[in-house]
Amino acid sequence: MEPEAKNLIIILGPTSVGKSSIAVKLAKKMGGEIINCDSMQVYKGFEIGTDKIPADKREGIPHHLLDVASPSNQFTAAEFVKFALKATDLIHKNKRLPLIVGGTGLYIKALVDGLFPEKKRDPVLRQKLEKEAEDKGLESLREKLMEVDPIYCQKVGKNDKIRIIRALEIFYSSNKPISEHFLNTKTYVEDFNIIRIGLKLEREVLYRRIEERVDKMFQKGIIQEVQNLLKSGIDENFPPFRALGYRHVLKVIRNEISTDEAISLTKRDTRRYAKRQMTWFRKMDGIEWFSPDDFSSIEEYVRNNLK
Repeated sequence: MEPEAKNLIIILGPTSVGKSSIAVKLAKKMGGEIINCDSMQVYKGFEIGTDKIPADKREGIPHHLLDVASPSNQFTAAEFVKFALKATDLIHKNKRLPLIVGGTGLYIKALVDGLFPEKKRDPVLRQKLEKEAEDKGLESLREKLMEVDPIYCQKVGKNDKIRIIRALEIFYSSNKPISEHFLNTKTYVEDFNIIRIGLKLEREVLYRRIEERVDKMFQKGIIQEVQNLLKSGIDENFPPFRALGYRHVLKVIRNEISTDEAISLTKRDTRRYAKRQMTWFRKMDGIEWFSPDDFSSIEEYVRNNLK
């Protein structure tokens, strides 16, 4: 007897495209549960700026991986994979359908394509590389990375200090470039039937939605939210404060810019982020693209591809 197929739906797309509402609608129709795949919605206490779906909009659908991380810790792709697999397993055991929903392409890639086994970190080597970046500039480390691993170096942003240092740390401690390690990765969802749904809109429509979302964030009180977080002892250098909107709100609180400037800069940054997300998703295989306004086609596609 063949084992029961493990279906997994992935709903992805740029920020503000309407992933959450489509996911809730689909989960209601198909007996599903939602697994959050947004790298900022995992943090406790960060609600308005991350556009976390409020409880009253979840329509009774269980949502996993929201509010699972302390703001003081960097939540990694490896942790996402661990939590997501646990949630998926639980949802399947309950004879329900898991829907992974979000715009963090790195998390989806980690789950579907795998992660290479992490070597133990070397704090002495890390410190040495950090010091070199400080003394000689990050460009000096980037040149070294280009020598030892040109493939990975071309994929990493010029100012991505974390990834440049990590790649060199891995090379020096294993004598093998990080791009080679990636070749040995194995998917965590090999035996799953994965249905990938991409949501997209015309650029002008998406940008209008982004602007409306940012306006709403400020109307809902993101400035007050940040003030409350700071009062509760959350340090402004903690990872979730890097999320869109928050960094500009911190500047408002420090009287460095006006609220209007913060709104304008957040809109600009969010548009740029949406563009980067689409660039990332276009490189991924097997995505069927839909307009979020065409729910009947999305439902039909999912039903036709379930096993």
